[in-house]
Amino acid sequence: MNPEPLAAPWAVRFLEHGLGRLARYHHHHTEGLENVPATGPVIVAVNHSFATYDGFLVARSIFQATGRVGVGLGDDLIFKMPGLRRAAWRAGIRPARPATGEALLAEGHLLYVAPGGMREALRPKDERYAVKWEKRKGFARLSVMTGAPLVLAGCPAGDDLYDVHVNRLTVWAYKKHKVPLALVTGRWGTPVPRPVTLVHHIAAPLVPPPYNPATLEVDVAEFHALAVATMNALLSRGAP
Repeated sequence: MNPEPLAAPWAVRFLEHGLGRLARYHHHHTEGLENVPATGPVIVAVNHSFATYDGFLVARSIFQATGRVGVGLGDDLIFKMPGLRRAAWRAGIRPARPATGEALLAEGHLLYVAPGGMREALRPKDERYAVKWEKRKGFARLSVMTGAPLVLAGCPAGDDLYDVHVNRLTVWAYKKHKVPLALVTGRWGTPVPRPVTLVHHIAAPLVPPPYNPATLEVDVAEFHALAVATMNALLSRGAP
């Protein structure tokens, strides 16, 4: 049995129907949906583009295939903005805290994470088609500590929606305030995302090693390295 979704009914309707136009704009489809468990706790990790919404499109595909709404772990910045905080909470997004993730998985939820966060989203175009997860091991640790399988969903063309032009202001704003203040260009040099075809590739679940406090750090490091290699292999499918 799966737990009841934490998202409000309007958010579920938006996931099912509201994203349809965006999915059609990008001719979005997902390969490997059979790799997402239909029941039980699971962590689904996605790469983080600047556009961000490609992550919601794969959640839509998973919902259509399995009926699972899932819960997202969101950046702290979301919960520092009063209006956005309330909307995010009602949409089924929770603060990215280890204890929160453990509790949600214990309840049997499907958990969405974007380990790279906004730091990954701010990559310049010459760093496309690879993740920046070197120091982002929390998702791997969560999988090892809970035993929840890790499913990686990569969307290479998410990096083609916009070109991110990094400058000193962008670097300062992120380092100082964790704010994604960046100059980006999309279709015809405008803020409109390019109408590229978005395809998500979902890998077979990665099963973490058994939890052992004595070897935890080594196990997390090895499992994290496997996850990074797997995701980069998925993203390489979109490299020119």
